[in-house]
Amino acid sequence: MTLTALALNCTLKTRTAKDPSSTDRMLKLLAAAMEPLGVTTDFLQLADFDIKPGVTSDEGHGDDWPGIRHKILDADILVMGTPIWMGQPSSVCKRALERMDAFLEEKDDKGRMVSYGRVAAVAVVGNEDGAHHVSAELFQALNDVGFTIPANAVTYWVGEAMGSVNFVDLEDIPDVVRSTLDLVARNTVHAARLFKAHPYPGEGG
Repeated sequence: MTLTALALNCTLKTRTAKDPSSTDRMLKLLAAAMEPLGVTTDFLQLADFDIKPGVTSDEGHGDDWPGIRHKILDADILVMGTPIWMGQPSSVCKRALERMDAFLEEKDDKGRMVSYGRVAAVAVVGNEDGAHHVSAELFQALNDVGFTIPANAVTYWVGEAMGSVNFVDLEDIPDVVRSTLDLVARNTVHAARLFKAHPYPGEGG
């Protein structure tokens, strides 16, 4: 069974930024771990888009979110990647979650949110404490708007507090990060296959 994933990179940087993105590196490592399991991953760097503030699926003229929403709902797996800023997910990440709030009202004729049957995983990078807090925020928000969170569905790397080394600068990926990437990939793909074959029941199901 072939599956598709969409990786949303919530770095504050655009793709034209001078410095590379640590979040991008982590997302690509996770995609590489899922590829042998039959998953093709598409990447979006959200800072490249004009995502209007709001909680609907279309906030009008110039809003790039409708196209991103279409890609989210076309994928079997959603991966949210964010850096840690001030102990929090990035503002870009929070904007995307706010826009997915619209899923709460967007249901099929059986009462299921349009996001049902899709699984989500999280990738976090930063140079300060907070990876568990950030993943907890994302897990709750993604679950609220209809995504299923597999077991152990977060991979992260956190450097020394107030340090100058970023994940993207590491010459060697720590073994524990690689083993966690493999675990997240296995569990996420397994859950996605289950839901592809056995969707959630609707009202009266």
